This record gives sequence, C-alpha cells and structure tokens, in this order.
Amino acid sequence: MAELGLNEHHQNEVINYMRFARFKRGLCLKTVDSCFQDLKDSRLVEETFTVDEVIDMLDGLQTIVHSEVESELINTTYTNVLLLRQLFSQAEKWYLKLQTDVSELENRELLEQVAEFEKSEFTSSNKKPSADLIKPKLAPLNEGGSELLNKTVACLQEENEKLKTRLKTIETQATAALDEKSKLEKSLKDLQMIQGDQKINANQDITELENKVAALKCQFEKTLNDSTANQKFLEENLVTTKHDLLKVQDQLSTAEKELEKKFQQTAAYRNMKEILTKKNEQIKDLRKKLSKYEPED
Repeated sequence: MAELGLNEHHQNEVINYMRFARFKRGLCLKTVDSCFQDLKDSRLVEETFTVDEVIDMLDGLQTIVHSEVESELINTTYTNVLLLRQLFSQAEKWYLKLQTDVSELENRELLEQVAEFEKSEFTSSNKKPSADLIKPKLAPLNEGGSELLNKTVACLQEENEKLKTRLKTIETQATAALDEKSKLEKSLKDLQMIQGDQKINANQDITELENKVAALKCQFEKTLNDSTANQKFLEENLVTTKHDLLKVQDQLSTAEKELEKKFQQTAAYRNMKEILTKKNEQIKDLRKKLSKYEPED
C-alpha cells in the first residue's frame, strides 16, 4: 500500500475516514432520492398537469433538496474541522506545528489519484474492515518520536550548558566574596593583636556569614539543572551576602575608630604626652643655655 505516499498506519486511517465519508454520502443520496419519491407519491396522482402546477411542484422539490444538500454540506464541513482538530491536538502534544495548503484541495491530478485509491480499496477488493481500520480514536503519534526526542535532548543539553556557564559566574562571585571575607578576618585579627584584650563582638557575624556562604555554595551545586527562577534566587542570596560583608566591614571600621579614641583617653597615653611635653621644654631650655656659650662669628 503506497498509492497515497503514506505509511501503512496513516493509509489505514485514511481508509477508515473514507469508509465513514462513503457512509454519509450514501445517506445523503438516499435522502435526495426519498424527496423525489415523496413528490411522486404525493403529487403525481393525475395524468395531466398545468404549467403552474409543474412549476409549483418543482419549486417545492428544489426547496427540499436545497435544504437537505446544504445541511449535509455544512455537516461535512464541521466533520472535517473535527478531524483536523484531532490531528492538530496530537501534534501539539509533541510540540509540532502542522501546515495545510488549501490550494492542493482543488488539484485535479491529486483528486483523481484519491478517486483511484477509493475505487481500488472499496470496489475491486471488497475487503472487510480490519481491527486496525475501526479504531474509535486516533492513536498517539509514534512516527518521528525519536527525532523529536533527540531535538528535545539537544535543547535540554543547550540549556544545561547555559546553566553551567551561569553557575561558574556565580561561583566566581562567591569566591570573590570569600576572599573579601578572609581579608576582613585578617584585619580583625591584626586589630585584636594591637589593641590587646579589647575584643570586637564580630565572631558571631563572621560565623553566620561563613554558614551563609557555605549554604549558598551548596545551593549552587544543587541548581545545575534548576530553572532560571532558582538562579535568580541564588543571585539574591549572593547580594544579601555582599551586604552582610559590607556591614561587617563598616562595623570593623567603626570599632577601630572607637578603640583608637579609647586608647587616646587612657592614663598611660596622657602621662606619656605630659612627659613628652616636659622633655620638649627641657630641650628648649638647654638649647638657650648652650647658645650663651657659643662663640660669636
């Protein structure tokens, strides 16, 4: 079977639809025949008729036949729309977009090919419908599934590469944040060594910051295949971490200034300042005394 250029499954579906169309066509023809028969039985009871009577009978028959044919054509149109709807629905499940060429519907060569196909299937062979030809529903589209699956995998791989690149960028930012945190820790240790037992209550903030950065890094590794929304959430966490770092840096700067101010207010600092002032005055007095004994030029 290759008269229509389709595979066996699709050609069987075409045969099934043509069988349905032939059945509907037969009903329509029977209806038209019954209209003429009704006219014969109800009106043609006399041997002779006037011209007006013949015209009246033909007009009535025309009205009835016109109504029946119009109704059947409309019903055929709606039936074709439902068939197209089934095909398009299946295609959309596979993310496909089908196209139709209406001009091909009036291609005489193709129409004759369909007529020959119908003749060979329903006139010559007189075959009974098989189980494959009377399915109540359209089967899922299996043909071309591998190709579509490969395309889907390719798209997922491309998206995965983008997520990897994004993750590397965020990891670089996280590493920079960790380096900055290490510098702040070193500055804090140096300040504690210089100022003795004056301690800054920043250990808790640093611990919390380390926990946040560790949790953020763990979250980065888990979001390799996550959506863009998860990436945005990680970026917000990174911004929050940077804000925390700036906050700790500001606290360290403030604490350093306060310690410097406290150190200048200690008794040892004031005593040393007084001693230096006295020494400077003594040096001035000695210089004055020495100037008296220097020979004049």
